[in-house]
Amino acid sequence: MEQNECRCTAQCGFGFNPNCSCQHEMCQCTDMTPYIGAKRVEAFQTLDKYITEAYQVTGTWVNGGKKWDYGYRYRIGSNTLGAFYMKKDQLGFLLIFGKDERQKVEVAREKFSAEVLEIYDTAKTYHDGKWVMFDINDSSSLADMKQLLTLKRKPK
Repeated sequence: MEQNECRCTAQCGFGFNPNCSCQHEMCQCTDMTPYIGAKRVEAFQTLDKYITEAYQVTGTWVNGGKKWDYGYRYRIGSNTLGAFYMKKDQLGFLLIFGKDERQKVEVAREKFSAEVLEIYDTAKTYHDGKWVMFDINDSSSLADMKQLLTLKRKPK
């Protein structure tokens, strides 16, 4: 796609850019598929739909920080419910568990897959909670993610 056909910003012309505001029909800057892959896009869309409907929130594109290119965060009031992070061929889903939420996870451990528990158990605990980044490669772990979200905060 040529820059003049799309009328995108210079950054957009080189691939995925969630902040692209181009309205040209040739613009594909917001298509994540070439960036993170079709299975990850499907997982992102499925979990995004669940979060949007169950918690009545919408995500916001944010800076990905030092390790990621893009972030997509869900907030309820001043608290972050969860966030996706993306870079080329990678999709992560971050959940932060406070003290009470960690106790709920411990009680419900038998409900989760061994892979999810291993990631949870090896995640570092900080003063403000346990920050757990899950690698999402396809839809196989989405049931666990939904269950973890439910322990973190009950859907509306």
